[in-house]
Amino acid sequence: MALQSVSGRTQSADTKTRILDATEDLFVEFGYESMSLRQITSAAQVNLASVNYHFGGKEALIQAVLSRRMDKLNDERLKLLDALQSTQGAALTCEHVLVAMFLPALRMAGFDEAGGPRFLRFLGRAYTDVSSVVQDFVNGHYTSSLGRFFDAFQQTLPQLPRQELGFRLHFAMGAVAGVLASSNTNRLVHDFTRGQSDDEAVVIGRLAALMVAALNAPLPDPAQLDALKTIIARADESRAAESSR
Repeated sequence: MALQSVSGRTQSADTKTRILDATEDLFVEFGYESMSLRQITSAAQVNLASVNYHFGGKEALIQAVLSRRMDKLNDERLKLLDALQSTQGAALTCEHVLVAMFLPALRMAGFDEAGGPRFLRFLGRAYTDVSSVVQDFVNGHYTSSLGRFFDAFQQTLPQLPRQELGFRLHFAMGAVAGVLASSNTNRLVHDFTRGQSDDEAVVIGRLAALMVAALNAPLPDPAQLDALKTIIARADESRAAESSR
């Protein structure tokens, strides 16, 4: 009886893992709203009753998928941020914060247990999926982690008002997530690093160069705005002249 019980638990665990794996694959390819429970049960080779038994429904299922990957990632990110803040103190820079943010993800992507290279696509999808179910979970479940990183960035960029920093981070991280969500993530990373995608310092260095530039970019001064207004006015005049011909 004991052996049968162990076998039953193993089979149940295997079923649950197949459901999670199938859901993750479909989520990465199509997004939350475009995947159905019918597709999930077909890919996992289970019936709907199994999904309901283990997860209770589609919303709870995607939350379990997100937690399975992102809980560990956020724990590793916070541990590294704590270590860097402890050793650097007031000398903490944007580069330190970005290392804490990106290095754990790169290393998890290097292990099959975390989904391998597809892990980066999964992260890109998780941060860019338009579903309120996904975004509410990510923003709510990881509020503490997001707040810690925001405070760290603010420490390194004290000249930026909080609202401006928030906009710039949203813009920069959204751009990175959009690239990661692409179906050609591996090729994009390879091209982005000029063939050195296996070098952690190169990957993070290239990302940091772009993000730090975006975060530190000065706002346009009145003279620059006037110059842009002139360019826009001339463009409109040229278009109007071309239309009148």
